[in-house]
Amino acid sequence: MIHTIDLHFQNHKHTIAAFLIESNGELALVETGPYSTFQNLKRGVETAGFSIDKIKKVFLTHIHLDHAGAAWYFAQQGATVYVHPAGLKHLIDPSKLYNSAKIIYQDKMDELWGAMNPIDEKMLYAPETGEKIKFGDTELIAHYTPGHAVHHIAWQFNDDLFCGDVAGVKIDNGVVVPPCPPPDINIEDWLKSIEVIKKLKVKRLHLVHFGTVSHINAHLKSLEKRLMRWSNFVKKCMDKGMNAETITPLYVNLVTKELKRYGATNDVVSQFESANPAWMSVLGLMRYWKKKN
Repeated sequence: MIHTIDLHFQNHKHTIAAFLIESNGELALVETGPYSTFQNLKRGVETAGFSIDKIKKVFLTHIHLDHAGAAWYFAQQGATVYVHPAGLKHLIDPSKLYNSAKIIYQDKMDELWGAMNPIDEKMLYAPETGEKIKFGDTELIAHYTPGHAVHHIAWQFNDDLFCGDVAGVKIDNGVVVPPCPPPDINIEDWLKSIEVIKKLKVKRLHLVHFGTVSHINAHLKSLEKRLMRWSNFVKKCMDKGMNAETITPLYVNLVTKELKRYGATNDVVSQFESANPAWMSVLGLMRYWKKKN
């Protein structure tokens, strides 16, 4: 059974989720959210009828703070944390990851993300792509899905796929949008990862931002189109000599108009912005195009 736990990030509903799975008496968590929302996570686990300290397997799609920031707590309680090999060193020593985020968020780090402490290497496990991790009377399968991040894994649980950010951000009845933060967005890899997902023939996608998608092909097709269109918008602006300060309000306007065209209220736009700040995507896409040139 899968329990979707709303972490109420920054007091917004349906912005960041964690997923509690139970199988044959064993508990696992896919994503932890940031440590700033740990108490909300704990309440969500207890509401589902369990103790948070009974979770002994934690599966991360990638190491960004909104997905993995609280993983250290579970490792301290004896849980094994499963992570992509490229993310391993950043959980053993999160100083580079944390300090990189601090450059962007400055004095808002504690409020947004909370603590991120080192994890003992013996509590970490980096699977190969396609590797099956035994869990209860079933298993989770690791699928490497780079594009949003080089260290990205989608986790398959029977007919369900926990997609992290590679399947985009979709809140309530809004459209799916591509989250493109720095430092390692790669459009070509992302498109290949979407093809990997299509071939898995799963029945449901579980999005951290936010919830469950069952119309998979339509969802992924929409994501592909918007990823290409929005990334090319940033490239055209750069080709005209614009800098980030100039591009950002144009990109924010593009995103806002698109969301509202499909019926998003101001509150829903605010939820999207909390889950996927448009200005971050400008930075990520500009970095991508600079690498390409």
